Amino acid sequence: MSQRYSTDFLKAMPKADLHLHLDGSLRPAGLIEMAKRSGVELPSYTVEGLYEQVFKESYNDLGEYLNGFQYTCAVLRDMENLEQAAYELAMDNLAEGVIYIEVRFAPQLMMDPSRGIDFDRVMHTVNDGLKRAQEEYNQQAAVRDGSKPPFHYGIINCAMRMFGKKGFSPYYTQLFQTLRDHEPKQVIKIAAMEMIRASIRLRDEEGLPIVGLDIAGQEMGYPAHDFKEVYEYAHQNFLLKTVHAGEAYGAESIFEALTQCYADRLGHGYSLFSPDMIQDESIEDKSGYASKLASFIADRRIAIEVCITSNLQTNPAIGDVRNHNFKHMYANRLATVICTDNRLVSRTTVTNEYELALQTADIPLKRLKDIVAYGFKKNFFPGDYLAKRAYAKQALQYFDTLAAQYQITE
Repeated sequence: MSQRYSTDFLKAMPKADLHLHLDGSLRPAGLIEMAKRSGVELPSYTVEGLYEQVFKESYNDLGEYLNGFQYTCAVLRDMENLEQAAYELAMDNLAEGVIYIEVRFAPQLMMDPSRGIDFDRVMHTVNDGLKRAQEEYNQQAAVRDGSKPPFHYGIINCAMRMFGKKGFSPYYTQLFQTLRDHEPKQVIKIAAMEMIRASIRLRDEEGLPIVGLDIAGQEMGYPAHDFKEVYEYAHQNFLLKTVHAGEAYGAESIFEALTQCYADRLGHGYSLFSPDMIQDESIEDKSGYASKLASFIADRRIAIEVCITSNLQTNPAIGDVRNHNFKHMYANRLATVICTDNRLVSRTTVTNEYELALQTADIPLKRLKDIVAYGFKKNFFPGDYLAKRAYAKQALQYFDTLAAQYQITE
């Protein structure tokens, strides 16, 4: 493991988190407070109890990992809680030097039409919380005089790959009742298309920093190509695109994200260097296929949102962090962004994820700066390209300043 960087330096250096689920990143104490306020029943009302019963250090599988979302989504259907969660998430990131975040969530999971909680209200509420944190942080003297980079954020809206006739959210339940003569997969696609159209309307007409589209949820049985038209609509309207791909399924799901969904970034991409996870029988030379795909991704500079703790938790077969495929991504010079996925469910921070990445490879300062840079160069910045470049430059100059302060050299 690389011992050249202290935790203090890793925490201080400017960072970005581009794969960050709002509903998986509440403060545990905040969740308890919100549940009490909204009358949502929790398995425990102490942080220790929640950690013991729900948000564990390790999980048996993806199903157990996702179990906690039923509680977080339930409290977030209260708009006061939703605004608080967005604000606290930004503040938690700022407390560890994460100055750019892209917060993703499925707005339709929070919607409850019978209570007047529609798409627009959910989106404005989340933006209000993030904006409040931004305004507080950017008022600091060091930010105003340019010696520290400001905080910026974008919102990525997720369509759900899968939901059922009831139990997922009041909106989804009502949609199934309204479209009761449609095939379930058709209802799911209609919801996704409705979400993307509404996202682009709010971005264009009301200036909300909705910067990207994602599809979340179960990969198996719900392939990305089912959502091809949704991604085409985003593509034609200049909305950037990321896809959960290669988390619990083989490299062919990554290929599909790139070729069917115009993916600008890949969420997880773990299976890219695990040819044994390929299930498509038409791919005979699995290692050759994975190798060509990795080279294609590297050449196109398509960034991979790497979430090490989350992968170790949802795929226990990985075992030790040193077995994680990040070391192959690093060796093959892929553009990788170190992310948390879910700060609460995975009990992690961006600083912690960098420490794990440094256990898989010995990363000199120049390459560490490259990885930090990907977070600022491969993000879906809400301003124009020139503003994004200027912000990235400021963040990387600040990185150099801190490296000198901490006396870190090659």
